[in-house]
Amino acid sequence: MNEQINNLFAELPSALVNEVLQCTEGLSQALLEGFEKVHEQREQWRKKLMNLGILRRESELPYMPIPTTCGVDGSYAIEHLLTSDLVAAAAVAVEGLTPPSETRYWPEPRHKVLVEMEVHDSGTGTILRAFMIGMELELASNAPHELVFIDGSLTTPLIYFNQAMIKTKEAQQLKITQYLTTGIVRFLQAYRVILSSVRTDRAWVAIPKYTTRREIGKIIGWPETYDDRGLLSFLLEPGEFTQPQVLQEPQQPWHLNTETVAFEEREKASRLSEEIIDLLTNIQVIYYRPYSWLPALRLEASRTVVENPARLALMLHGIKHQCGAAAIMEPFPLYMADRMVKHLPKSIPAFRQITSQRLAETYHGNVTEVFMGLHGYRTEWGF
Repeated sequence: MNEQINNLFAELPSALVNEVLQCTEGLSQALLEGFEKVHEQREQWRKKLMNLGILRRESELPYMPIPTTCGVDGSYAIEHLLTSDLVAAAAVAVEGLTPPSETRYWPEPRHKVLVEMEVHDSGTGTILRAFMIGMELELASNAPHELVFIDGSLTTPLIYFNQAMIKTKEAQQLKITQYLTTGIVRFLQAYRVILSSVRTDRAWVAIPKYTTRREIGKIIGWPETYDDRGLLSFLLEPGEFTQPQVLQEPQQPWHLNTETVAFEEREKASRLSEEIIDLLTNIQVIYYRPYSWLPALRLEASRTVVENPARLALMLHGIKHQCGAAAIMEPFPLYMADRMVKHLPKSIPAFRQITSQRLAETYHGNVTEVFMGLHGYRTEWGF
């Protein structure tokens, strides 16, 4: 352990390290005061939650058999080279703990990947991230499991799609621009399936790790410094969840730019975007704490799921069954999918080296030009 700590500080000036350590004393005191304040008001806030009918227990719901589950996550990476960019994006779907196992047909491959060489462009990351989200949505919509976990918020795809579609107007030379504009209709169709959740034998639930939303905090009147998930992690007892709440409205109306979609599919994309924006108003939010060792989980799902007692019970039971290990702070299939996709950025230098070696074998000029042109400066990545 000491060796690992020394390695962390090996490249930093000792004076800088000492100053940072001194700063942590003040941070620790500030955090302590915050924890003590929550502890003092815990019972008062819990009572207010009960009086407003927001606090519920899983024992109120009907017992449902453990559902089959899977989790979907993705990542992307951009290796900035001297003459171009090596870009990669991947999405994977991982089945939950067994039993039970899904016996219905699950199409293979249970992953999607994109690897390309692109010219330098500031919009590459934005467009590649949106394409990654699209691959995730396709995998999630095609999974036959009764309960499918999605990493992040259900609003994230629309935000990223809109940002990327705006960027495509300025980055027509990128290959991934073509991939995104031709595939956006497929992605939106998958997105619509997930948001509507009309099939009673399947449900999708988004579980964002980080959130600043305050649907419940605004009702209770909590201080602005507390977000819902952080505070409810201290207020909820194991087995408790909150009454479903309407998703917090955005500061600006939802929108998706479809100007760069191919003309023959532009009308379809516009219609799908309108349906998706309407479906987002039906998304409900629940905070659930299955065990004492877990923080409250933020769950986002369609109203058709959370307003049906049997489907709600199935969702919570599936989540609880997949959170049985104290070392894992999220449902098991999401954890495994996250671990898998996080290895993509780490492997990019290896892909670059293989590419440069193959190129050097057939290049007729000076081989040093190959290795210089493919020299990597830094890797940009995201999940």
